Amino acid sequence: MKKSILFNAMLLSSLAFAQKVGGDKDVHGCKGSAGYTYSQVKKDCVRVFEQKIKLTEVKPKGSSTSMTAIIFSRDMKKAEVFLPEENTGSLILTRLGKGKVWKNGKYILAPYKKTGYQLKKDNVVIYQ
Repeated sequence: MKKSILFNAMLLSSLAFAQKVGGDKDVHGCKGSAGYTYSQVKKDCVRVFEQKIKLTEVKPKGSSTSMTAIIFSRDMKKAEVFLPEENTGSLILTRLGKGKVWKNGKYILAPYKKTGYQLKKDNVVIYQ
C-alpha cells in the first residue's frame, strides 16, 4: 500500500513538472523561452532579434547596449516597436498623414539618413 501511494505521488509530481517545463507560452501561444513574442502587426509570434529593422540604444545606461526592432504593417500606416524597457510587449505608432513619421504619445519614429530610423521619446533620440 505504501509503495503504491509513493509511486502515485511520484507519478503526479512528474506530470506536474512535465507540464511546467516549456509551458511558458503567453496568451497568444508564443513561447518566451524560445525568444518569441507576439506581434500585433503581424498577428503572429516573432523573434525580435530576427527582424530586419533593428535600432540600437543611443545612450546606454549601463555597460551593455539594448536594441529595439521595428515591424511595419503592410500598408505602412502602423509601426510596431518592441521596447525592452516597457516590458509590455510592443508599442504601436500610427503614421501621421501621408508622411514618413509615426507617433504614439511621447514616442516618434522618423527616417534617419538614407536607410535608417530614429526613435525619439519626449523629443530626445533614444534609438537609431
